[in-house]
Amino acid sequence: MQKEEYYARIETPEMLDYGVYLQCDKLLDCQKPLAEMANADELQFQIVHQVEELWMKLIAYTLVDVIDFMEKQNTHRIVTLMGRVHRLMRMMTAQFDLLETMSPKEYQQIRLQLGNGSGQESPGFKLLLRMPPDLWRAFKSAYLDGRGLSVEDIYDARYDHGDSYVVAEALIEFDELFQKFRANHLYLIHRSIGLASKSLKGRPVELLRAGAHHRFFPELWDIRCEMTDRWGSQYGVVRDSISLPEAGAE
Repeated sequence: MQKEEYYARIETPEMLDYGVYLQCDKLLDCQKPLAEMANADELQFQIVHQVEELWMKLIAYTLVDVIDFMEKQNTHRIVTLMGRVHRLMRMMTAQFDLLETMSPKEYQQIRLQLGNGSGQESPGFKLLLRMPPDLWRAFKSAYLDGRGLSVEDIYDARYDHGDSYVVAEALIEFDELFQKFRANHLYLIHRSIGLASKSLKGRPVELLRAGAHHRFFPELWDIRCEMTDRWGSQYGVVRDSISLPEAGAE
């Protein structure tokens, strides 16, 4: 079978009930015609980024439900749905590894097809960046203020591993995984473009570095520092060693 025949079969799949339900004809038509690809890796490039947009759509849809369940203080549903979000974030991060199979030259050939576009314009990514403040407001209203608790209470002073703590940890895990996703993206750029170069639209890569250090829920990160500082008041005190024999012992 010739390449053109394979291309035709790939781009025009047989449509039975399964394909009709999933609208595979439309889905598989979302990429450039195979014969018009800049190189053999452009299909991979498009699909990885399109799939990322689909996962981000699902994350956003799920977080809308999470906010609703926070207002109802339905902790079990929150934890289950946040577990889904965490798995999605891990998949999104792992998928970037596929793009590292491209050479820098092939990446640059594909990059020329983007016009003035860049990943910073991702609609799904921009939407997810806007959602954490609403998540925090819902959490604070239902699980802190509504219960007469502070972040310090649920992590230290009145710690009981209760609902407020569990939901807080689900939020900080989302925060952590999102920042790992951004960091992995940074390493992908490092490998394909180089961190000393300019990103698309002339924006320096330092913007991406700054984004990788952003925190959605600083209160949940800061409490750890505060607790460590309180516990650390004993660090300067000279204590007996637990590994050396006591003085005078044979």
